[in-house]
Amino acid sequence: MLGLLIGVAVVAVAATLIARNYQPQTVLLVTGLILLALTSLVFPDHSILYQNAKSIGWKGFDVFAFVKESLIAQISGIGLIIMASAAFADYMDHIGATASMVRFCIKPLRLIKAPYLILASGYVLGQCLHVAIPSAAGLAMLLLVTFFPMMVSLGVSKPAAAAMIALCSFMDIGPAVGTANLAARTAGIPPAVYFVRDQIPVVVWVVGVVAILLFFSARYLDRGRDGSIFRAQPEPAIDEQVRDDAPGFYALLPLVPITLILVFSPLLVGEVTMDVVTAMVIGSVAGLICELLVKRDIRTAFKGFQVFFNGIGSSFAGVVSLLVCADVFAHGLEVVGAVDYMIGSVRDAGFGINVMALAMTLMVGVTAMITGSGVAAFFAFSGLAPGIATNFGVSAVTMLLPMQLMAGMGRAISPVSGVIIAVSKAGECRPFEIVGRTIIPSIGGMVTMILVNYLRNG
Repeated sequence: MLGLLIGVAVVAVAATLIARNYQPQTVLLVTGLILLALTSLVFPDHSILYQNAKSIGWKGFDVFAFVKESLIAQISGIGLIIMASAAFADYMDHIGATASMVRFCIKPLRLIKAPYLILASGYVLGQCLHVAIPSAAGLAMLLLVTFFPMMVSLGVSKPAAAAMIALCSFMDIGPAVGTANLAARTAGIPPAVYFVRDQIPVVVWVVGVVAILLFFSARYLDRGRDGSIFRAQPEPAIDEQVRDDAPGFYALLPLVPITLILVFSPLLVGEVTMDVVTAMVIGSVAGLICELLVKRDIRTAFKGFQVFFNGIGSSFAGVVSLLVCADVFAHGLEVVGAVDYMIGSVRDAGFGINVMALAMTLMVGVTAMITGSGVAAFFAFSGLAPGIATNFGVSAVTMLLPMQLMAGMGRAISPVSGVIIAVSKAGECRPFEIVGRTIIPSIGGMVTMILVNYLRNG
C-alpha cells in the first residue's frame, strides 16, 4: 500500500508539472530518479537495477547508473529506429519528395464537386499519407500549403479544412512511426506484423467512423456560421516554403522503406528480414542517387544529404531523450511496488484485463490531451504494459495497441498541441474552435477503437 501511495503522489506531481508546460523530459527524469531513490531507502530489498545490470557498489550510485543503462539500451534499440526514421523523413522533405507525393495524391480530389465529401475523403487520404509521413507536424505543414488552398477554393470553410488537416494524424500508424515501433518492440513482434496484423484491422473501422462524423459535424457547424458554407479564392495557408521543383517520380521515394519493410518480413518474403533502420538508410541513399542523377552536382547533393545526419541529432534531442526519461519514470513506478499493488487490486476486485487496458488507455489519452504530445504520453506508460499483460496472462499487444493509438487521438483534441495551433492560424480561428470541430469525430473514433479492440480480443 505504501508503494502505491508513493507512486500516486509522484505521478500527481509529474502530471501537474507537465500540464503547466514544464519540460517533460526533465520532469520524467527527476520524478523517476526520486522513485528509484525512495525505493532504495524505503524498500531496500527491492532491486532498482536495470534488467540484468550489476550494482556498481552503492545503491545511491545505482540510481544514476540506471540512466546510463537505459541510454545504452534505448539508443541501440528503439531509439536508433526513431532517429533513422526521423532523419529519413527530414531528407525526403529537403529534396521535395514528400511534397511531391502529397501533390500527386490530392489530384483526384479535384474531381469531386461536393465540398463535404472532399473534406471526408481528404481525411481518409491524409490518414493514409501519415503512414509514409510519420511526423504529425510535418504532415500538417505539407497539407496546409498544398491541400488547404485547394479545399477552400472548392467551397470548404477555412475552419473545417483546418480541423480536417488536424485530424489527418489522428492515429499514428505504420512501421515508420516512433510510437508504433516502440509498441511493436515492447510486444516483441516485427513492426510490419504489428502494422498489418494488429493496427490495420482496427484502423479501418476507426477511419470510416471518423470520416462520417467529420462529414456531418462540419456541415452542421458551417451552417451555424452564416447559414451556408462560403467559397473563397485559394491563398497560401502559412508562410512555409515547400519545394515544388522535384520531379514527379520523387513521389515514390517516401514509400521505399515501407515497401521494403512489408515485403521482406514474415508477411511475405520470410527468408529475408528487413529491419526499419536498414530500410530507412536504403531509402535515404535512393534519394541521394536520384539527387545526383537529377542535379548532376555532386557537391550540392552531398551537402544536402547532411540533412539526414542532422535529423538524427535533432531526433535524439527531442524524442529519444524523452524515451530514456520515460523509461526511468516507468521503472520507478514498477520497483516502488505501485504497479504490482494496482494489478493485485484489480484482480482481487474481479476485474479483468479489459478494465485494466481501458484504464491505461484513458490515462494515455488524458495525458496526451493535457500535454499536446502523443509521444510523451505513450512513452511514459508503455513500459508498464508488458508486465501488466503478463500478470493477466494475455499478449502485450492487447494493452499496447489501444494505448498507442489513443496517444495520437488525445493530441487531436488538445488545444495546446502544436498541430492544432498551426492549423488554427490557417483557419483564422482560435485553437479551441478547432478542437470544437475535432472533438466529435475524435470521440467517435476513440469509442470505435476501444470497442473493436475489445471485440478482437474477446
